[in-house]
Amino acid sequence: MKIIAADSSAAILSDKFEPLSIVAAAAVLVNPPYREPSACLAEPIFANADNGHEVIVHEAELCRELLGKVKADIVHLDMSLGAIPLERLSPIQFSNMRISGRAKRHLLKILPRLRKIAGEITQRYGIEVVAIGKESIPVRIAELTAGAHAIIYTSEKAVNENQKVLLGLPSKCQHELTEKRVYLCSLIAAEHDIRGYAEDTKEILKKVNIVEMLNPCARGFRTLKITPKM
Repeated sequence: MKIIAADSSAAILSDKFEPLSIVAAAAVLVNPPYREPSACLAEPIFANADNGHEVIVHEAELCRELLGKVKADIVHLDMSLGAIPLERLSPIQFSNMRISGRAKRHLLKILPRLRKIAGEITQRYGIEVVAIGKESIPVRIAELTAGAHAIIYTSEKAVNENQKVLLGLPSKCQHELTEKRVYLCSLIAAEHDIRGYAEDTKEILKKVNIVEMLNPCARGFRTLKITPKM
């Protein structure tokens, strides 16, 4: 089964390690054996961290755009709602779900747009868009892929603004740099061979120093201090 999934990840942090903005979104095509992306669309978004629910709509749009380039059998979105097809999701169903009142309000706000995109995908490509969330390995790969791109986008931001930037990585992962790529590899035991990556086409990583540290305020998360080279 060929799966397209999307997620947004990595955050610019304050000096107190508080998330300020979500850096990147990515849609990926994942083929068996489901270890890394076979195709990818990624974008810098720098979205306000307090409005994280809004990025789900953009993630769905990226999936639709990727489907215009590659074929897939299903779409996974980062919404943990029991793998319900979005076209069948209604406000009435929210009352039976174990989600917070705040989450319900946010879902109600974006649901019409999500259902519209899901309907367009189903009508055009004949496949379903399901709200499966973190249970999906392809969503995890999308998260790691967005995070890998976020390292490049944040490095470019640090160079352009000539200042240090703190970047919070997704949970339980670690970055690796090669000559032309940055990888983000899962540190979860059952996911030791799962990773996302980004191409450093502008060679921006050669212009920064990157120091990895643990996030002292969020267990299981690592932070990168990215500083422009003098």
